[in-house]
Amino acid sequence: MCLIAFAWNVHPRWRLVLAGNRDELHARPSAPLARWPGSPIMAGCDLLAGGTWLGVTAGGRCAVVTNVRDPHAALDGESRGLLVSDFLAGTDAADAHAEHLRARAASYRPFNLLLFAGDQAAFVGNQPAPHARALAPGVHALSNADLDTPWPKVLTIRQAMQTWLGQADGDPQALFVALADERLAPDADLPDTGVGLALERRLSAAFVRGEAYGTRASTVVAIARDGSGSIIERGFGPSGQPGVETRLDFG
Repeated sequence: MCLIAFAWNVHPRWRLVLAGNRDELHARPSAPLARWPGSPIMAGCDLLAGGTWLGVTAGGRCAVVTNVRDPHAALDGESRGLLVSDFLAGTDAADAHAEHLRARAASYRPFNLLLFAGDQAAFVGNQPAPHARALAPGVHALSNADLDTPWPKVLTIRQAMQTWLGQADGDPQALFVALADERLAPDADLPDTGVGLALERRLSAAFVRGEAYGTRASTVVAIARDGSGSIIERGFGPSGQPGVETRLDFG
């Protein structure tokens, strides 16, 4: 994933509401959202390295990962997608898993990881050094830097989540509209992550439209306080061409 907003333990019905975009090379082989055979996991699947970018389980566990934008980072290391699937397939608490992972986080490519299970939520990252912390109730957003780093699209998607929380109908469409935002940030507001101004500008949109690289999936997750919920994924092809929409409910 490259853009995420989530509300943790602040809604009267939903323990977790999460909305995110996955940006990736269109040529990288992936399977859309599905129930994994012989596993509790509901997620898309990275067919190249295994694992996934975002997933849930019928028990209400959820995990999602982003990379950290650093053109100088080493390309070796374990696959970040396995961070998500390993947690979803397990049963340990979010904070315990985060602390255990912190000790070996440096062996992975640069990442941010969000973990949700029961009444616990945790964040783990390995840039600039491994770190982990429990998350208190609140509304947060994340892109390819540390949690709540105020990049323009991070601030915008977090405000969209705040607005959604104040609506009575709970319709996920408003979150999908926010994820589809293609507006670019002013150059003066762009971060400098070492990829050059032209690419910083292009990546400043919530939805990245491109022939070779861009947004491949928009996903909304809603998990109620009893662990039931739904995950909805809208897929996209090169140049933002709409693909398959999948909804899985669990309880």
